[in-house]
Amino acid sequence: MIVFVTGTDTGVGKTVATAAWALHFGPDVVVAKPTQTGDDEPDVEVVRRLAGCEVAQFTHLPDPLAPDTAARLRTVGIPTIGDHAARVRELAGAHGTVIVEGAGGALVRLDTTGGTLPDLAADLARDHEVQVHVVTRVGLGTLNHTELTVEALRSRGLEPAGLVLGAVPEEPGLAERCNLTELPRTTGVPVLAALPEGAGALRPQEFRRRAPSWFRTR
Repeated sequence: MIVFVTGTDTGVGKTVATAAWALHFGPDVVVAKPTQTGDDEPDVEVVRRLAGCEVAQFTHLPDPLAPDTAARLRTVGIPTIGDHAARVRELAGAHGTVIVEGAGGALVRLDTTGGTLPDLAADLARDHEVQVHVVTRVGLGTLNHTELTVEALRSRGLEPAGLVLGAVPEEPGLAERCNLTELPRTTGVPVLAALPEGAGALRPQEFRRRAPSWFRTR
């Protein structure tokens, strides 16, 4: 199976959610990042540290921008969606589950021809079981962002398997409390996991101990 982790925006908690999913689907799992941008700790290294699983990063660009923008800024070529699909298929042939973390929001361009994570998922869905999970915020404004993301996926023939709440405060405010029920109601997509705020700062042992409690269903 190939699991795609996308989000409503950048900074919503995709990487920490990916680490939690890796533990959920383990042990025969590998996490892939088609394109990493910026010089901070690579997302796959965060996942490796938290989940202790095998990881693979296909491409790195130094500027903290969308992959297409970062490549154009440097006037360099980057792999196409077809190239990424071939790499993911190789990983799928060697592992029970491949988790692919996107960059930014769902429609961020991963190559210089306009290819996106939904395009990659649709390509791989031709010959593999594919799931798409959407990581989202719980605060004010998330209903619109999440509905737009779900609508974009559905318009491309991809039905989201579930929502992941990326950072739920220990003491949610009014908007957060309402959105816990409004998100699945307005999108028609179930909430499969709710990660507490600060989960990514936990020590790996504590992260692994607590991660199972964040999931509501398999």
